Amino acid sequence: MRAVVQRVSGAQVTVEEDCVGSVGKGLLVLLGVEEGDGQADLDYICAKVAGLRIFEDEQDKMNLDVKQAGGAVLLVSQFTLCGDARKGRRPSFSHAASPQEAQRWYELAADALRAAGLRVKTGRFQTHMMVSLTNDGPVTILLDSRRRF
Repeated sequence: MRAVVQRVSGAQVTVEEDCVGSVGKGLLVLLGVEEGDGQADLDYICAKVAGLRIFEDEQDKMNLDVKQAGGAVLLVSQFTLCGDARKGRRPSFSHAASPQEAQRWYELAADALRAAGLRVKTGRFQTHMMVSLTNDGPVTILLDSRRRF
């Protein structure tokens, strides 16, 4: 499981001109699910997202997590994070989970983040989404449950 976590001052997801999810201050989390991902991968990613101390405290040091900072999470499924572009010019998505499996883990991720006490909004799975954001910092963190980077 892979995630791109961006600290934002605002982000929203639009599907066919309808805003389906938006947050102000918080995190935009793009989530990719790979074949073979399981509960340990989900636990790792969700614990990292909930606990990342990437918001400034009173001394302007990154010491606060999203909940401490009063922020929310916008979780968006993005299977292209599972793309492999090492060979050739066209990425291979052969290691991405099937849509049914990916949706299951995506929904479980949203539930796990909510269970951690976070306010969570989502995109709409398996649709063409327009994602807009204002990256605050910019701060962008890459997570991989298999710890390849």
